[in-house]
Amino acid sequence: MPTFSVIIPALNEADHITACVQAVRRLDPAIEVIVADGGSHDDTPALARAAGARLVLAPRGRGPQLNAGAAIASGDIFVFLHADTRLPVNAFPLLRGMFADPQVQVAKFRLSFDDPDWLLALAARLMWFDSLLTSYGDQCMVMRRDLFRVLGGFPDWPLFEDVELFRRARARTRVHVVPAQVVTSARRFRANGILRQLLHDVWLWLQYLSGVSPYEIARQYR
Repeated sequence: MPTFSVIIPALNEADHITACVQAVRRLDPAIEVIVADGGSHDDTPALARAAGARLVLAPRGRGPQLNAGAAIASGDIFVFLHADTRLPVNAFPLLRGMFADPQVQVAKFRLSFDDPDWLLALAARLMWFDSLLTSYGDQCMVMRRDLFRVLGGFPDWPLFEDVELFRRARARTRVHVVPAQVVTSARRFRANGILRQLLHDVWLWLQYLSGVSPYEIARQYR
């Protein structure tokens, strides 16, 4: 059976990291959990260790942090999980069944938000299939170690590093969709306004497609 390493990038996630690590460990205590910290100024590193995760320190940026976590991971399959996202209760049985097929190299989960707003529910449902427009890190990328290495890992970008790695993988193989939903936090949408944040995200995505540098897009995102 394949082994899994869950890799969680974190930056000042003291409010979420304990619950995130513990949620994975409740699903399967044998799963390796790695938190890749990008220089938190709060208690994120200490809390991650206390919750039972391995800790690696990395340069700030989701791509470099995820690459640092992957570099020390021992699993055959990497599960890249955001700190504010929760896996479904049957995540690992589903993944074991799916990746028992050697043809399955990369997958993602269906998306849902922890907010009942109809607009968020619609946006999440539109991302239940795979395409350049609909696959992001929020949906929890799952990839075999060998493919990750062949693709060179995540690009050292401040934004859209997940979209780019999905694109590289898609050029080689099919991206499978796990028939279960992760639940991700809608905190950005609640803080900024749901419609406003959705439109802002679409605007950033259109710039990415038109060739604008991810570094310039990240400046706008912040």
